[in-house]
Amino acid sequence: MRRNNPIGGRLGLLLLAGLMLGESAQTGHGAEVVTPAFQRALANAPGKKLVVVRLDYAPGAKSKPHHHAPSAFIYAYVLSGEIRSQIGNEPVRIYRAGESFYEDPGAAHRISENASRTRPASLLAVFIVDNTDGPLTTPDK
Repeated sequence: MRRNNPIGGRLGLLLLAGLMLGESAQTGHGAEVVTPAFQRALANAPGKKLVVVRLDYAPGAKSKPHHHAPSAFIYAYVLSGEIRSQIGNEPVRIYRAGESFYEDPGAAHRISENASRTRPASLLAVFIVDNTDGPLTTPDK
């Protein structure tokens, strides 16, 4: 049986947060809060890992336009509230709690924001990415 090392696990999550945010770390009013939740190498897909993060948006909060690591496939599941999103040249869409969407590798995430100015929203983002690819998120210029 494998035991988890609580200190190593916490350190790993802190390092993951730094990789996830890259130069796009946002704090303060109007930005999303990114919380690393899980990371694991995929035994049946050598060279790939699964990374899970939770994004919490205060009322009216938004992410800057961004893109992800070149190898990253992302599945996003809305946990609560409503998320307004635009991927690439697709139409802007609002996703509600219980709905999901995905981003193909190389896609530009033009809009990612809380659709409400009065209620918080959150989503779970699941990345499948090359082990050596990073940062996971980079703001567009």
